[in-house]
Amino acid sequence: MKNHFLQPSCIELDRSALRHNLQFLRKKARNGVRISSVIKGNAYGHGISSFMPMAEAAGMDHFSVFSANEADAVIRFGQNPETIVMIMGMIRDIEMEWAIENGVEFYLFEHQRLEAAFQTARKMRKQAKIHLQIETGMNRTGFDEPEWKAVFEYVKKGSTHLSLRGICTHFAGAESIANFYRIQRQNEQLQKAVKLATKIFGVRPLVHASSSAAFLTHSDKHYDMVRIGIAQYGFWPSMETYMHHLKTEKLKEAEDPLKRVLTWKSEVMSLKKVESGDFIGYGNVYLAGKDMTIATVPIGYTHGFGRNLTNTGYVLVNGVRAGVVGLVNMNMITINVSDIPDIKKGDEVVMIGRQGEDEITVASFGEMTNNLNYEVLTRLPSTIPRTVVG
Repeated sequence: MKNHFLQPSCIELDRSALRHNLQFLRKKARNGVRISSVIKGNAYGHGISSFMPMAEAAGMDHFSVFSANEADAVIRFGQNPETIVMIMGMIRDIEMEWAIENGVEFYLFEHQRLEAAFQTARKMRKQAKIHLQIETGMNRTGFDEPEWKAVFEYVKKGSTHLSLRGICTHFAGAESIANFYRIQRQNEQLQKAVKLATKIFGVRPLVHASSSAAFLTHSDKHYDMVRIGIAQYGFWPSMETYMHHLKTEKLKEAEDPLKRVLTWKSEVMSLKKVESGDFIGYGNVYLAGKDMTIATVPIGYTHGFGRNLTNTGYVLVNGVRAGVVGLVNMNMITINVSDIPDIKKGDEVVMIGRQGEDEITVASFGEMTNNLNYEVLTRLPSTIPRTVVG
C-alpha cells in the first residue's frame, strides 16, 4: 500500500487574483512601458516553481531575480522560450559563463565585474547581455558619476561581446512621501547619465528605475520598463502608496483594487478542555482565567509563525478569529476556540487569507509580528507545498 503524506500546512496561490492584479498594473503603466515580474526571495514566498507558469500564462515574459540560482529556477520552471530573465544582484564571475550561455541578462555595477563579463564573453565568442546600474543616491551598488564616461566608452568599444540591454537605477524609499525630494534628485542624476549614454552610443538605451512603490506613486518616472514585485502579489508597498492611489483616482472609499494571491492554511489537529487556573503549554506564559476549549494547530515558528505571536497572534477557524494562547512552539500552536460552536478535528485553520466574511491579511500578520509584508512573505519556508487554484 502506497503511503500518502501531507504537510502540516499548505499555501494556495490564486491564479485569477494574479491575472486581476496584472490587469490593474498594466492599466496604470504608461504607454509602451514593459513590466518585469520580480520573483526574488522565492517569488516573495509564493514559490518560483508554482508562480512562474502562472505568471507566464497571464502574459508575463520578463522576470527579475536577485541571483544566478534564482535565474536558473526561472529557466527550469518557465514554459515560454521567449521569456527573459534578468539578475539584479548576485552573480559571481564563475557564474557568468552559465548566464551568457543561457542568454540571461545581468546587472553590472563595478568595473571589475564589467571586465569579467567582457573577458568571459570573449572567451566564449558570445555576447553578454548587460544592464549598467547607475549610482544616483541609493548608495548601495552602481557606477558613480566620475566613472560613467569611461564605462559607456568601454561598453561601446567592446560591443562585439557586450550587448547593452539597459541602464538602470533604484529609487530609494518611494513608498514614503518623506523621500520625495531624494527621488527627484536621483531622477535628475539618472537623466544626466542617460543623456551622456545617448551621446556616446548614438541611441538612447532602454531605461528602468521604478519598483512597485515608485511605479504607483511616480507615474512620470516609468521610463521604458518597471520592476514590479510586491504589487503583483496583491500587496501595497505601504499604506501611503494605497492612499496615493485613492487620492489620484479621486476615490473617497473603494475596494482594494489588488487581490491577494496567497492563502496559508492548516487544520485543527486536536481539541482539549482546560480548567480555570491551569497553565497552557510551556512554563507559565498563559494561565486560563476560565474553563476553556483549546485546539492545537500543527504549525509553529519553523513554518514562519513567529514566537513573538505568543498570546497575541490569531487565526481563523470556521470564519471566527481565534487567539493564540501559550507559547508558539517549533511545530505547534494552541488557540482558544471556546466561543466557536461545532468545532471539530480537521477543521480548516487560516493563518493568512480569507475565511467566511473575515480576513487575516499579510499586513495584519506583519503588524502582529512587527515585520514588513516583504519579510513575512519571504520567511514562509519553501518546504510548505504551494498549490495553484482559481
